[in-house]
Amino acid sequence: MYQREHAMTRYAGHWAAWPPVAGAAVMATGILSVGLGLTGFEVVSVVALWLATALWLLLALGFSALLLRDRRRWEVTADTPPALTAVAATTVLGVRFELLGLTPVAVSLLVIAALVWPVMLVAVLRHLTRRAPGAVFLICVATQGLAVLCAVLVPEAGDWLARVALALFLLGLLLYVDALARFDVRQVVTGAGDHWIAGGALAISALAGSKLLASGVWSGGAATTLRTTTLVLTALDLAWYAVLLGGECARPRLGYDVRRWATVFPLGMTAVASLSVAAATGVAWLETSGRVLLWIAVAVWLPTAYGFVRSLMGHAADRSSLTADSRRPVRARRRR
Repeated sequence: MYQREHAMTRYAGHWAAWPPVAGAAVMATGILSVGLGLTGFEVVSVVALWLATALWLLLALGFSALLLRDRRRWEVTADTPPALTAVAATTVLGVRFELLGLTPVAVSLLVIAALVWPVMLVAVLRHLTRRAPGAVFLICVATQGLAVLCAVLVPEAGDWLARVALALFLLGLLLYVDALARFDVRQVVTGAGDHWIAGGALAISALAGSKLLASGVWSGGAATTLRTTTLVLTALDLAWYAVLLGGECARPRLGYDVRRWATVFPLGMTAVASLSVAAATGVAWLETSGRVLLWIAVAVWLPTAYGFVRSLMGHAADRSSLTADSRRPVRARRRR
């Protein structure tokens, strides 16, 4: 029994140790699955979806185990913006499952995200500080993720869900302004990867706007306002993309860091947002842009995934070594 509890504690600690929480890997892989599905690469898209789902399950188990074994540490972790990747990752997976026609799965993920979101958001907002890293924008990303998932489920659930999605969309924009006021702009040239969420939050906001527009619930002046807002958000996202890319060129940061998953996600989200906005507004050049940006995101995902796997293998080797060392004194005592 003790060995089982000890194993659970070590497992929980391992998965909770990743800054800014490895949920960004689920977000990145999940949004690439969405983009690949939209561009016709269905087989690769499904493979990416199952990879993201498997990692989501592992992280969910680890976070739950941490809650059971070390509640104080869990509370400290849950109070930080990176914890909101749990909500954002869940909504991204929900969107992809809905696009596959698996509505019950998508609805279940929406319920999970909707239950977790207010608790975590309030906890995070209470502990926000000035001069924050890019992870602060996750307060917007998590909220807009819910808006997107609600919007894509409107045909199944009815117009009332579109109104919920609109409320979340507007709240997400307000949260973006708050995050921007707290963001340390020096992160553009010094950040370890999560600074890209500054643009990714606008991308998912544009995606939410495009899905609301595509729902067909809004007409007249409301539809025009929504269309204009969505296009403005897309333009701002692309502007952030250029600024952040310039920062990477000015000061290259090529070494692996788990926070690079928070770079891959905005790259993929910008591509998906461009594709979705193009379909909803009829701006054709955005589709071409989205396809190009999607393959850039895939190209960045590959070395990030490689570094992630190597990092996991290194941690596993370290844990095996520590376990072996801890057993040696016990064996020595037995010999005596």
